[in-house]
Parts: sequence; structure tokens; C-alpha cells
Amino acid sequence: MPAKLPHPVPYQGSKRMLAPRIGAHVPRDVEVWFEPFAGSAAMTLWALDARVARHYVIADVLAPIAGLWQAIMDAPTATARRYDEIWRGQQPGNRDYFDAVRARFNAEGDPVDLLYLICRCVKNAVRFNAGGQFTQSVDRRRLGMRPERMAAAIASASHLMRGRTEVRTGDWLATTADADRRDFVYLDPPYLGTTIGRDRRYVRQLQQADLIEGLESLLARGVRFMLSYDGMTGAKSYGAPLPEALGLARLLLDAGMSAQATLSGRTERTVESLYLSPGLKPPSVPCSAQRELGGPSS
Repeated sequence: MPAKLPHPVPYQGSKRMLAPRIGAHVPRDVEVWFEPFAGSAAMTLWALDARVARHYVIADVLAPIAGLWQAIMDAPTATARRYDEIWRGQQPGNRDYFDAVRARFNAEGDPVDLLYLICRCVKNAVRFNAGGQFTQSVDRRRLGMRPERMAAAIASASHLMRGRTEVRTGDWLATTADADRRDFVYLDPPYLGTTIGRDRRYVRQLQQADLIEGLESLLARGVRFMLSYDGMTGAKSYGAPLPEALGLARLLLDAGMSAQATLSGRTERTVESLYLSPGLKPPSVPCSAQRELGGPSS
């Protein structure tokens, strides 16, 4: 595999750095790979490169994200050219330009406008209000990914995806409804602590009870899956662990230093949970907190 996989959509919380360690637990006899919380699609890009499946499905409830991945796959040159045009329209110190693009996206939903907003917003951390509008502010310290770098990432991602990948829009249960025992589902939903309440960041809420019900459906159908969900940074926990009754094995992955804590003057490490459906690893105590061997991601 290449030393560095393409990463055209730089979401905060992307699994790009953790992908090889998460991927170590992925079976190699997969018919269809599903990633229904696509976002940056980092795990699907890893899976495409590793050729773990015959066919790949990425999906997102946010239609412009799904539309962006469709555009990257089908029209990489035009998508890169449009990003170049938007990026070069900005001027250092001119916050009004970002706000104008944000207003245009909220009115029209253009996927490449969203790509620019993700690249240029504070810490690449998307924020949506209750009405589904993008609300995150501009990061004044930088101008976002340069067009030439973006064009290379888009072209590389398109090359990996084309002819092997299907893009869907909708709820995660609907977009994985046809998954069966031959397939594999990778789930990376928003942390509980960032999808409901005052710190809501995502366009659609996901209550833990609804997630558990969905996981029970996958288990009943015999669908193999892995789930990146709860975690902690320092003493702060992002949601309670999933119940042991699900029968999932739980690994704790050291995701390295927390960038957000560092910006606040604190030195804290982030630990993320990875839940494995039965049969994906040697038998162990369900949901027991086992720290994975190996060094932290870089």
C-alpha cells in the first residue's frame, strides 16, 4: 500500500491515522463493504486500497456529503477545478468571504462549497444547528487545503473508488438494509456527547438507544461489523460504553495527543473504543476494556 492514502475531506475525528490498526481486525472474505457514516470515508479509502471486498458502499444522511463523494468519484477534474475557484476567491483576513460561502451553502447545498467550508473552518470541526444549517466559524490562522494538494487527493481518491464504489444518501439503517452475512459494516457514528444536548455538532441526532436497536438488527441478520463509538480525552468521557448484553468485544485504541486539548494548553491523550461483532477476534470477555497492543497512532 502507498505510504499515504488520499484524504480530500479533512473531517475532525477522521480515522485516517487509525485506519491500519482498525483494519487489522477486518475480515478478508467480504463481498460488500458498507460505511454508512461516511464523512471523510477514511476507512473505505483504506479498504479500497487493501482490496478487502468486491464492492463498496459509502453513505451519509447529509446529502451534500454524499453528493461530494459522488462528484469526487465521477468528476474529479471538475470538482478540483471548482474547489480551486472557491479557494482562490478568498483573501487573508477577509472573514466575510467565508461567511458568504457558508450562507450560499446553507441556501443551495452545493457539495464543493461544503468541502471548502470543512477545509477552512475552525479545526475542521463541522457544526450544524437544529435547522440543519452549517454554523462553524472560519479559522483565521490558515486558508485551508491548497488547490494543488486537493486536486491530487481528489484524483487519487477517484482512482481508488471508480468502478467499485456506490454512494447512497440516507439513514444508516436504510443504507445498510441489504447487508447480509457475506458483507461487512464499519460504523463511525458521532460520539454521544457531540450529537445531542448543548454541544450538538451534527445534522442528525443519534440517541444511544436507537444505535443499540440498530446493532441488534445487524446481529440478528448475522452481519459482521465494527463500531468506533465512545472514547475519552484525559478525564473527559464521550458517552457510556455499550451494554455487555450485545456480546461485542471492545478494544481501546490510543489515538494520540488531543489536538483540541493542546490548543487549550493541556497535554491529554485521546483513547477511542472499537467494538467488534462476534467472531471477528479470538474469544474474550464481551465489552471488557482491553487495550490493544501497539504504539499510539501518529
